[in-house]
Amino acid sequence: MGSTLTFSAGAWLWPALATGVVALVALAWGYRRAAGHPWRWRLAGLKALGCAALVLCLLEPTWVRQRARPGANLFAVLADNSQSLQVRDPGATRARGEELRELLDPARAAWPGALAATFDVRRYVLDARLQASPDFRDLTFEGRATALGHSLRAVTERLSGRPLAGILLFTDGNATDLRAGLPADLASLPPVYPVVLGRPGAVRDLSLAQVGVTQSAFEDAPVDVQAEVVAGGFSGRPVTVRLLDRTGKVLQEQTREVRRDGETLGFRFRFKPAEAGLSFHEVRVSPPPGEEANEATQVNNQRVITVDRGRGPLRVLYVSGRPNWEYKFLNRAIEGDEQLQLVGLIRVAKREPKFDFRGRAGETSNPLFRGFGNQAPEDVQRYDQPVLVRLNTRDELELRAGFPRTPEELFGYHAVIVDDLEAEFFSPDQAALLQRFVSERGGGFLMLGGMESFQEGRYHRTPVGEMLPVYLDRSAEEPAGLAKVQFQLSREGWLQPWARLRETEGEERARLEAMPPFEVLNRVRALKPGASVIASVRDEKGGELPALAVQRFGRGRTAALMVGDLWRWGMRDAAAQEDMARSWRQLVRWLVADVPGRIQVTAEPVPGDPNGAQRLQVRVRDEKFQPVDDAVVSLEVEPVLLAGATAPPGPPLRLAAEPAAAEPGLHEATYVPRQTGGFRAVATVRGPDGADLGRAETGWSSDLAAEEFRSLQPNVALLEELARRTGGRVVAAEELDGFVRRLPELRAPVMETWTQPAWHSPFFFAFALACLLAEWGLRRWKGLP
Repeated sequence: MGSTLTFSAGAWLWPALATGVVALVALAWGYRRAAGHPWRWRLAGLKALGCAALVLCLLEPTWVRQRARPGANLFAVLADNSQSLQVRDPGATRARGEELRELLDPARAAWPGALAATFDVRRYVLDARLQASPDFRDLTFEGRATALGHSLRAVTERLSGRPLAGILLFTDGNATDLRAGLPADLASLPPVYPVVLGRPGAVRDLSLAQVGVTQSAFEDAPVDVQAEVVAGGFSGRPVTVRLLDRTGKVLQEQTREVRRDGETLGFRFRFKPAEAGLSFHEVRVSPPPGEEANEATQVNNQRVITVDRGRGPLRVLYVSGRPNWEYKFLNRAIEGDEQLQLVGLIRVAKREPKFDFRGRAGETSNPLFRGFGNQAPEDVQRYDQPVLVRLNTRDELELRAGFPRTPEELFGYHAVIVDDLEAEFFSPDQAALLQRFVSERGGGFLMLGGMESFQEGRYHRTPVGEMLPVYLDRSAEEPAGLAKVQFQLSREGWLQPWARLRETEGEERARLEAMPPFEVLNRVRALKPGASVIASVRDEKGGELPALAVQRFGRGRTAALMVGDLWRWGMRDAAAQEDMARSWRQLVRWLVADVPGRIQVTAEPVPGDPNGAQRLQVRVRDEKFQPVDDAVVSLEVEPVLLAGATAPPGPPLRLAAEPAAAEPGLHEATYVPRQTGGFRAVATVRGPDGADLGRAETGWSSDLAAEEFRSLQPNVALLEELARRTGGRVVAAEELDGFVRRLPELRAPVMETWTQPAWHSPFFFAFALACLLAEWGLRRWKGLP
């Protein structure tokens, strides 16, 4: 705050002016005999200044300042207690934490006492949470996270309504809860004065900055792991990244050379887990052999990842209007997939009109389905009913009445495939139920080409036709016949892993060119808005027609494969049969990839939580896939430690999930991990009557230490932005003493006016005496009278 000079004795103004005038007259009279001397005006000026200073004392000049009232304002001091302060910077003899201890020690630094003389000091240590500290002796630098944003908010909340003058923040700025930058609400904080710990510069360290996991229906690599390694101080040296399973077995390994200091290296692994369901793996980066001890820290050298391939079987209902080759190849392909199960419903004879003539006297059943043995009349198909063959059913009751007629029957499947079957096969209620299966249940639907599919099957303006990705109303200008066509991927198809069978573009193009031409194609007018063409066919004239189209429909997805004789592909040789089987498996996997189950459990990080808390959400549906709010949901969370872990596994924790008001059928619970590693959560759901409704599991990994050590460089930019937004400034450690001495002069919530008589200061008299003595000495030296 600035100072203002005021004059307290205003009544003495005229006497002071009179005294000044008399002094000037006397001064001019005294120097009358020194006229023409070059030093005359200089000496007269010195004497005039001395006299003016003495005359001003008559007016009692006083300095008026604003300063923080001693003891009335609070000042918070926050010290970082996270593990990143164990790092020793290049050229430093001590770790950052040891330097911080010295800065906070009142016996070694003067600023703590100076701050306490004016302010009511509140001391806190911060890591994953904020804790009060009487004297900072509880600093251990073992915190797993630096919850900087959370701690600043917590301080202002704890001291809300009290005069908080500012916050002195000792940290390296590597906040684990501010990866996306400073939120807008931090601008309302009181002035923050960060003291940066650590020195910018190259730190010899390898860090797994980012690890991502993606899964696809691509058979050779259903799981992709992308790892980004930041290499500091290893220029020209090889770096190795390994992918390990839970037992510590190395699944894959890659080595790359660091070209420049601080370079970010990208590694990508593709692998197929040995078992279905939930599995845990570890990604680990290693320096060259023998150089492990030269790293600043190895805490950020590994990450635990979670892979959930789901548990089967995922059931697919195949409905066909006649026995054909497509079912043979499709069933053979699905048999090789342990997570998929194909249930067949194949019509071998259409319904017939009633005749008076029967095969036997008094017989009303169809002799094609008479079978053997003594069968009850209700167990034998009638003449006016189609003859259906059931394959791979769960028991003798499944599909006994034909295509499902109730949600309880149909919604138990994950996808439905319709092949060469006319629309009249489905009753109006069954067609509407099939549409609900996709839009409400979230199932997958695929229609295959054939003589009675698409428009030829009269699906136009039916519930089934409405959810297809193509329009079924043809234009009158389309040609009646079609020559042989060649299958090819579209631009969108090249981007979909499940649509490709080869690793490289050249190999994939060679495979497509080697495919046989097809002769059966259901022509469609156009794609619907939002649909995508994955594959097309090219005729002899070079024209293109859609062959495979997909789209989202409600909660599910639909696909249309317009080629009706895809079986020709598998007739060529064994290699073609294998390619066709892979193609079928990948298409069906895509069809059931996101289909929800009756019981779903997910784990999501709680936004902004510094302790890595997870929100466990369990969605419960009944057999009709309607939400169930009165279910009893229990969760069992168990830590999963990988090979090489030093900490013992904690006991399983049981949680009760409570219904959420935001969504019907949603039950939630919160889990806070206490250690680093993987976690498995199993949800068990029971109905109000105690009946078991099902189980589901999910998993995640918590590695707060890796987040803490993602970067070892002090985040000076973040701290400068924090200081700028709050009205503070960054303070260097060596400037602390001077800064704290000036703090009372800065604006605070409770200020007081402080006055200091300037005339009572020895400065005024010393100044006046110095001017008079200088004038006297110079006058004698220069020989003036």
